[in-house]
Amino acid sequence: MANVADVLIDTLIANGVERIWGLPGDSLNGVTDAMRTRPEIAWLHVRNEEAAAFAAGAEAHVSGKLAVCAGSCGPGNLHLINGLFDCQRSRVPVLAIAAQIPSSEMGTNYFQETRPEELFKDCSVYTAVVTEPGQLERVLPIAMRAAISQRGVAVLVIPGNIASMHSSWEARSIGLLENDSEIVPSKSALQRAAEILNSTEKVAILAGAGCIGAHAELLAFAEALQSPITHALRGKEFVEYDNPYDVGMTGLLGFSSGYAAMEGSEALVILGSDFPYSAFFPKHAKVIQVDSRGEQIGRRTHVDVALIGTVKGTIDALLPLLNKGRSSAYLEKAQKHYVKARQGLNDLATADTGDGPLRPEFVTQVLDDLASDDAVFTCDVGTPTVWAARYLTMNGKRRLIGSFNHGSMACALPQALGAQGLDRKRQVISMSGDGGLAMLMGELLTAKQNKLPVKVVVFNNGALAFVELEMKAAGYVNFGTDLDDPNFTQLATSCGFLARKVTRAEDLHEAVREMLAHDGPALLDVAVQRQELSMPPTITLEQAKGFGLYLLRAVLTGRGDEVLDLAETNLLTRLL
Repeated sequence: MANVADVLIDTLIANGVERIWGLPGDSLNGVTDAMRTRPEIAWLHVRNEEAAAFAAGAEAHVSGKLAVCAGSCGPGNLHLINGLFDCQRSRVPVLAIAAQIPSSEMGTNYFQETRPEELFKDCSVYTAVVTEPGQLERVLPIAMRAAISQRGVAVLVIPGNIASMHSSWEARSIGLLENDSEIVPSKSALQRAAEILNSTEKVAILAGAGCIGAHAELLAFAEALQSPITHALRGKEFVEYDNPYDVGMTGLLGFSSGYAAMEGSEALVILGSDFPYSAFFPKHAKVIQVDSRGEQIGRRTHVDVALIGTVKGTIDALLPLLNKGRSSAYLEKAQKHYVKARQGLNDLATADTGDGPLRPEFVTQVLDDLASDDAVFTCDVGTPTVWAARYLTMNGKRRLIGSFNHGSMACALPQALGAQGLDRKRQVISMSGDGGLAMLMGELLTAKQNKLPVKVVVFNNGALAFVELEMKAAGYVNFGTDLDDPNFTQLATSCGFLARKVTRAEDLHEAVREMLAHDGPALLDVAVQRQELSMPPTITLEQAKGFGLYLLRAVLTGRGDEVLDLAETNLLTRLL
């Protein structure tokens, strides 16, 4: 005789779900017990539910299909919330099972009582509370379809006693495993866009994550317009590879060439991007924005033509309307700028010495050179994201995952676990900051316990380095950013990892090769420069004033040695 939990698990299995990330608890016992007898689905036990949500999000990012996480009542499922916010803002399909206290006790301020249906509203596309067994037949398929079709988080709140009740419903497929629909704008909107594009020679393209699956169409579009393509961070893995029109990333972490290509344009086409930084958009260009979600259009800058559609479908419909024989002068100018900007960054990646902390650019370049062609990279928010954005090479097979919209610390390791759980033979590399790793350090045990052979590279600078950079730009002297770290190699060894520490540039290549070749989880603790500046492509007057004020304050408060270290790390090597 099947109960609600049995039907829940059988339905997930029938719809291609192969694992659930979570941490058990009494209110979740019915669900985990139903999994115990079903070898088709695995329970991947994490040490913190926050990691379960991050892991499920990474799994969904790589597979494009529904992933599942679970937490017990009260504090258990409450821990899911940060990871679920990241999933929702990254637009990946995730189902969260939030177990609840006994239904008869709801509303009495019972032990561990919370209201997950309220708490998760801001980070989900659908929430529902199962209050009687027959209800699951309706709400479970709705939740799954909502997560898949809207590419977001759906939350089912299930009291522990309800999960153990008899259910007469039989599991079945919902007939929707992936959202691959194409949407085409109206003919009148396409015609208005074509009129703008046909009347100007200086057209730039800003491409985002919405370009997934549309690489060939994107290149054909750039060829027809003779346009440079700059990309947002989330578009990197789908845009920059095999792309002769690429002129680098724009935004706070981007290249001067990407910024210049947009700034000098007379018309800008935004393809599938919700790029958030208004200051980087051109002020006087005509703007055409393509997005499958109409409510996203015009949120960041003025828009002259709104095209509600998917990138692939919109380009296919727009290409026949474009005039041929366009000048390539603006494209060639942008390409020359990109070559110069790229060379400047490459120089930093090779300007390293044999002694002392390594340059993080050099470390990332070595990772990029030695990693496999289909490696999955995850990166912590802050400086690891900067170096990943600038020095990792995407090729159409590699993947790059981070908390690029939500901006959460500690994402890299649990996201690496999620990607590795999907494919244990694929190379998965976590670019972790020392602060980020320390925040969810218990997930090293998750890797070992679940036999997930992730490779963790710790960019160890003893500080919250990106926060320090933000302080400098605002004119503040660093405060509260020092990290008194443990010995990560000893810690990882005790967790069953192969662990090595690198402090000299000449030892890095061998250490990375050993780490990547190891048949199991491995950690590489690399001492990197603390004062390395990750400068944005354009500096505002306020930032320049703030940085000058920081230098003055640092000297006046007796921290002139920090200023000298900053100069030695950044200015002198740039003169070599």
